[in-house]
Amino acid sequence: MRINVSSSGRGFSAAADQSLLDAALDASFNLPHSCRGGNCGACRARLLSGEVRYPNGPPLGLSDDEIADGMILLCQARASTDLTIETFEMRPADQAGSKRLPCRIERLEFLSHDVMGVLLRLPAAASFIFEAGQYIDIMLPGGLRRSYSIASPPHDSRPLALHVRHVAGGEFSDRLLRENKSGALLSIEGPLGQFVYRPSALPMLMVAGGTGIAPVLSILRHVVENGIERDITLYWGVRDERDLYAHAALESLAGRAAHMRYRPVLSEPTGQWRGRTGLVHEAPLADIEDVEQYDVYAAGPPAMVAAVRRDFEARGVAATRLFFDSFDYARDTAARQRTSAATKS
Repeated sequence: MRINVSSSGRGFSAAADQSLLDAALDASFNLPHSCRGGNCGACRARLLSGEVRYPNGPPLGLSDDEIADGMILLCQARASTDLTIETFEMRPADQAGSKRLPCRIERLEFLSHDVMGVLLRLPAAASFIFEAGQYIDIMLPGGLRRSYSIASPPHDSRPLALHVRHVAGGEFSDRLLRENKSGALLSIEGPLGQFVYRPSALPMLMVAGGTGIAPVLSILRHVVENGIERDITLYWGVRDERDLYAHAALESLAGRAAHMRYRPVLSEPTGQWRGRTGLVHEAPLADIEDVEQYDVYAAGPPAMVAAVRRDFEARGVAATRLFFDSFDYARDTAARQRTSAATKS
């Protein structure tokens, strides 16, 4: 099937059993996307002509009103006919110089009881240029991939830092936790993803859940350490105190930047906690009256990202000022696996 992209005058081909997003990426169209599980809505597009189908049923990332308005999710939709679609942003897939490189695990360090800091040493002669907020794929045997956000900023990326949450049985994280993988050779591909810092005069509101703090930390360090004048408010949500593994680093950043505020939010705190509690996305909505005046960055579990999208748009935040990175679990298929940044397995 032929897929025409109205805003560019270009197009690409898609097999009947291939998602439109995978087909676009194969044709070097880097369309907006994140979770690839149909939850976050980042890959929304408008269907102008033709018919699509959803083999796994209607995606959760689209409301009934959006479906009625002709919106589709590229990560889930398959073409039944030739199509014409309208997308909201498009960049060449290789704009940031995506490439496959060997690297070595330079060091492993426990950040918390279930999050490992992984420091990767890239070849000295290899250039690796990325934008704050992007991610890499780690290539595994059998054609599998695992995707992890880059926690370090572009100006301080040697070594390259990742935050890897342990998942029992995970192809990468389980072996990393159980075995001493320091010094092991890996193959990576990247940079990937469009959850990146976007210059603007508007204040930034950042909402992170769990290891969603990794790409947010990259963006924060990029802004603060390069002296970029942006008003920043960060809310980081975790379960309890032991999960606040980046707390000291975030407090240090906030202490160095008069224009940055940091608010940790715990959903299941112990009796000793005296800070904010509840769902992390609800805290800024309660604190900030004019939230529609912010650029909003959200990174974390699909349910959190979906709630941010729903509740912040209801408060008047334009969809064009909502930037998402949805941390879904990897789905092992024989096809390419451009899963969301910082896949947790």
